[in-house]
Amino acid sequence: MPEFHHPITDPTIPAAQLLKELSGLSKQQIKHAMKKGAVWVSEGDSGHKRLRRADKTLKQGQELHFYYDAGVLDLQVDDAVLIADEGDYSVWYKPYGMLSQGSKWGDHCTINRWVEQNHLPQRPAFIVNRLDRAAQGLMLIAHTKSTAANLSGLFASREIAKSYTALVSGRFPTDLKLESLVDGKTALSRAVLLTFNEITNKSLVSVEIETGRKHQIRKHLSGAGFPIVGDRLYDPKVSACEQNLCLVSTTLAFNCPISGNHKSYRLSDDYLPKVG
Repeated sequence: MPEFHHPITDPTIPAAQLLKELSGLSKQQIKHAMKKGAVWVSEGDSGHKRLRRADKTLKQGQELHFYYDAGVLDLQVDDAVLIADEGDYSVWYKPYGMLSQGSKWGDHCTINRWVEQNHLPQRPAFIVNRLDRAAQGLMLIAHTKSTAANLSGLFASREIAKSYTALVSGRFPTDLKLESLVDGKTALSRAVLLTFNEITNKSLVSVEIETGRKHQIRKHLSGAGFPIVGDRLYDPKVSACEQNLCLVSTTLAFNCPISGNHKSYRLSDDYLPKVG
């Protein structure tokens, strides 16, 4: 029973009860799935919306959508960590495995959902920038739609300075400019050596990007012969049992679109990969 779609013909039956009858799952399993974002409702051309209330009574003409995958719903991730609360937006450390965006199968492992449920006082949470599931580091979360639009505009116009720290295999040069096509578009990165460990043959590097292509840093460093430690996508020598990807979004700096003040955030060294 991976998924099903059911038109509402009897509006007197609460959503959870209807799903129980249709799926054969227990009411507790249904509530669990609803809370984690696996149930949706739609009506005509109005689009799909997640349905979380078990006692919600639907309207005739709506359609109920259930995407059930016990493996997805049972996934767990480490907690996000608040770095700074600026009122209309906040800055967070996203741990490995936490998602920047959910799917139809659920959203409980996304950072915005985690923030909505755990950050006090409770506020809406809108994604501004994204990190790969395997990456860690700083993310901006907006708490109003207008702030989300303003901050997203800063990213789009490259008015937000950001840097990353990566642990790579091999002795890295002092300074390396990387340029190539990523998904058919020009991608520019610059990496600077921070430290090298002779014993482990690993280098800690700081990376700044002038463009924001998917997996840009991972592709650039791997293509230059210095794959990121733990990169299961771009380093064929990495096995599934090895450590996680050692790539961290380390700094964010920009002029606040609300106050006009310059803001700068940097992760402490405790969050950075160790070279030895």
